[in-house]
Amino acid sequence: MNGGDGAGVASAADGPPAPLEWKFSQVFGERTAGEEVQEVDIISAIEFDKSGDHLATGDRGGRVVLFERTDKKEHGGNRRDLERMDCPNRRHPEFRYQTEFQSHEPEFDYLKSLEIEEKINKIRWCQASNGALFLLSTNDKTIKFWKVHEKKVKKISVMNAASSKSVGNGSVASSSVSSSSKQCLANGSYPDQPSDYLSKNSSFPPGGIASLRLPVVTSSESSLIARCRRIYAHAHDYHINSISNNSDGETFISADDLRINLWNLAISNQSFNIVDVKPANMEDLTEVITSAEFHPHHCNMLAYSSSKGSIRLIDLRQSALCDSHSKIFEQQEAPGSRSFFTEIIASISDIKFARDGRYLLSRDYMTLKLWDINMDSGPVSTFQVHEYLRPKLCDLYENDSIFDKFECCLSGDGLRVATGSYSNLFRVFGCAPGSTETTTLEASKNPMRRQVATPSRPTRSLSSSISRVVRRGAESPGVDANGNSFDFTTKLLHLAWHPSENSIACAAANSLYMYYA
Repeated sequence: MNGGDGAGVASAADGPPAPLEWKFSQVFGERTAGEEVQEVDIISAIEFDKSGDHLATGDRGGRVVLFERTDKKEHGGNRRDLERMDCPNRRHPEFRYQTEFQSHEPEFDYLKSLEIEEKINKIRWCQASNGALFLLSTNDKTIKFWKVHEKKVKKISVMNAASSKSVGNGSVASSSVSSSSKQCLANGSYPDQPSDYLSKNSSFPPGGIASLRLPVVTSSESSLIARCRRIYAHAHDYHINSISNNSDGETFISADDLRINLWNLAISNQSFNIVDVKPANMEDLTEVITSAEFHPHHCNMLAYSSSKGSIRLIDLRQSALCDSHSKIFEQQEAPGSRSFFTEIIASISDIKFARDGRYLLSRDYMTLKLWDINMDSGPVSTFQVHEYLRPKLCDLYENDSIFDKFECCLSGDGLRVATGSYSNLFRVFGCAPGSTETTTLEASKNPMRRQVATPSRPTRSLSSSISRVVRRGAESPGVDANGNSFDFTTKLLHLAWHPSENSIACAAANSLYMYYA
């Protein structure tokens, strides 16, 4: 399981790395006791840029909030907006609020009588240029290309006007103006024609008033300005679930349930449909697209997942319309194990390429799977996330929790993977050969933010100790592997791993939590 470019999974000869000890670092927007969370404030997308120096979040209210890294800069910056716990003196990523802007507004499609929510589904960073940041954000129907840059604030410099002789709320009278002009200004009236005024005031010097200067506009301070450069709209009949930048820096894809479109960043009024799984008769529809992502290095390769639990790798060089795949990754179910919930829990909610492009991580409802793109016979590793919930699938179906879409992420070195769960928990697994690292952490209001004790990695078969259930109902329907009660009303769906360091940003409702190791 060697990774190319030195960023993949460690070799077996090296042995598995030591388990990481995770610590709480920061939190933004944490609720106070008894505070009710507004629906529009719930975070719906998280994304680090390639450098790891910037972090963006999107929420259900259509806002994008940007954070910048501060620990690389000189200490002493404004950190009052951060809540920090006692951390060791070692360096770790530290962020602060930078700016926010309204990316999307609620709309109404009159042709289809359909409301379009402003909720941000995905955010993707583009290549920075000339000190400006660029990113893509999308809701269900419309993608927007944003430029965030510093703009100097222009102010009027100090004028040579006496404040006591100003007129109205503006300082326009000068101490050197003649007595007749002062009287005219004091009366608050001006002649209809400037020439009339000059002809009636013989005391006005022929060369003008030397000491009367026009106000000068200066640029002293600067502020961040977000400007929408392009809007990519009217290309999807169904809800957009993914956007992904190409390594060429010029194109990106957007995917909905049935189609994947290829865009050029510079052209907003047309796109090219590269994948179309819509059947001639919609009654013949058997699966939909759930996620899509470009390969991190090869601009001609991309992968997309389906509701049937398969991942297709396609090559843009083979055909203009890529309905046929070059490889398919899927795990065959055991004979006799099929049930009513089989297809529902097999649906892949998220896929991510490893940084080196050799491995591909997928998340379905029950598991995380790590795939080697050179081996399509099956996943190289499977990590059980929700296996203990299998006896509760009926309850999960009734309260719609079974349709929750959990995201996944990989560390920059490819040695670990992470995903979220219920009760605002997220789990980190070691994926190096021989590694049994399994860590469960809680992102919550708990001031100690203790690491939840976790046994060695669960086996791939159903364990009676893990599947133990003690209660019924949506509020607290079961327990985890250690007997801790689960709350399905709180869930950690969105998280992102820092591209070069062991730091994770995760969202629980409207709060953004940062952990490091």
